[in-house]
Amino acid sequence: MEGNQILVQSEQSLIPGVQTLVIGQEFADVDTCRRAVKDMAIALHYELRVVKSDRSRFIAKCSKEGCPWRVHIAKCPGVPTFTVRTLHGDHKCEGVLNLHHQQATVGWVARSVEARLRDNPQIKPKEILQDIREQHGVAVSYMQAWRGKERSMAAVNGTLEDGYRLLPAYCEQIVKTNPGSVATYGGIGPGNAFQRLFVSFHASIYGFLNGCRPLLEIDKADLKGKYLGTLLCASAIDADHMMFPLAFGVVDSESDDNWNWFISELRKMLGVNTDKMPVLTILSERKRQVVKAVGSNFPTAFHGFCLRYVSESFLDEFKNTKLLNLFWSAVYALTASEFDAKVNEMMRVQDVMPWLQRFPPNLWAVSCFQGIRYGHFSLGITEILYNLSLDCHELPIVQAIEHIRHQLTCWFAERQNLAQSYNSVLVPSAEKLVSEAIHDSQCYQVLRANKVEFEIVSSERTNIVDTEARSCSCRRWQIYGIPCAHATAALLSCGEDPRFYAHDCFSVMKYRETYSQPIHPIPDRSHWSNSSPGLQGVASKADVMMLSPPNIRRPPGRPKMKILKIESMKRPKRIVQCGRCHLVGHSQKKCSLRSCDSYPH
Repeated sequence: MEGNQILVQSEQSLIPGVQTLVIGQEFADVDTCRRAVKDMAIALHYELRVVKSDRSRFIAKCSKEGCPWRVHIAKCPGVPTFTVRTLHGDHKCEGVLNLHHQQATVGWVARSVEARLRDNPQIKPKEILQDIREQHGVAVSYMQAWRGKERSMAAVNGTLEDGYRLLPAYCEQIVKTNPGSVATYGGIGPGNAFQRLFVSFHASIYGFLNGCRPLLEIDKADLKGKYLGTLLCASAIDADHMMFPLAFGVVDSESDDNWNWFISELRKMLGVNTDKMPVLTILSERKRQVVKAVGSNFPTAFHGFCLRYVSESFLDEFKNTKLLNLFWSAVYALTASEFDAKVNEMMRVQDVMPWLQRFPPNLWAVSCFQGIRYGHFSLGITEILYNLSLDCHELPIVQAIEHIRHQLTCWFAERQNLAQSYNSVLVPSAEKLVSEAIHDSQCYQVLRANKVEFEIVSSERTNIVDTEARSCSCRRWQIYGIPCAHATAALLSCGEDPRFYAHDCFSVMKYRETYSQPIHPIPDRSHWSNSSPGLQGVASKADVMMLSPPNIRRPPGRPKMKILKIESMKRPKRIVQCGRCHLVGHSQKKCSLRSCDSYPH
């Protein structure tokens, strides 16, 4: 081989731009040799026919009759490498004259797309076949692209079946690397087919119990992968109105039993981690299974409707813009009398009583709901779940939970840095509300009844403020957790800073506490050991049995994807109501009635 250039090509790194073979060229093994010859045939646009291919030799020739091109590659004695022994390297044929190529198999597609798939797991088959056509000048079918992506996904992440097999060891790793976390799973049937999984990291549990308001959102998203399933989530809201996912679950189907199991695990987790279970406010779409499960496991919780869901139902029922505007005015009415007035206005337009009987106001109206929503009315977790389901539905279950863990880690890091940059008493969103209340409070006359009670007089009505009970007769302070303009006027009149009378959950100190605990990484699977007994939150070794995939399989054909309108996920616009004339649509500072500046302060 002296005088010839010898190239040793590994399976992982084929030298780009090499489109010819030379005698003496070496390959790491026979599989690398086959792939390299196939890649060169595609790059040079000729098709080859394999004459011999075994563990000791590879012989191929041009598929065109009469063309002399031929290569003989054989194993080198005593070493695993293969070398080009014989090469007739001149083609006398015209090559492939169309875009279709015999060597462009599903395996070749999988190798071609693997690098891009690592960067973008959501790449679509249409994008794959378009990329291959542009980069290689080869046309592949949609099914080739789809199967190539599936095979490449398995090479990068492991198979879906491997994910269920590895799940017990992965749950053990969660508990071992993040002490205080919960990771439980369950199977069903003689084959121990996967049924459900519940995961909550210690950092999330600690942050919820020590920093977040006692408010939870519960929702689900359907998975569209090979084995279907449903992604469940319980999420809190941090001090600055950002979603704070507390626990995730994956179940084989959305059933009464699975919902009850998920929420019972949530209850057990909170019960173990706190001496006194907080009285929760829970928001959901109040589906039958969820209502039943919440009632069984959190009997003292206040379970309210998501306002987006209720408003969509109202609009579907009446299809009347005027009625919808009145409905939102009724939603945000602070007192029962204001709510009744808005309902009477709706009744003059159309009879809404049958609808109100199906959707009782005590489950959605601000003035009637007995729990505290702290100004949060719609499910913000729905959009997060929707995006996660798109990211995870093709991944093995272990990689799906790892993707969620990575996302949580990023959120925690970003918000930890943000929290350290704040030098105020309250988080920015709460500071803004207090500043607005201070501005509006200038229009009020303050009469002090005693040490804690104040009478706040405006041109239209009087409100009573009790600073000790942290209440105002307008009810805004109690409902939103931040002093209203009346309470702010009373506090300022006696030299108090209203910021210190906001609920603790809006403080920067609580915000920092929410994100104070780290989410530790999970080691590579090569370091995982067999399950061992005695770990909290994961089944003991005696109970561990190999999990198999769920018995549910995706039906043939393209799955129907629910298109989620992102606009519908946005928080409903707050209805502004004037504190002077009580009309909707403007604030006191823009009110056309005479100013109350003449009142003494």
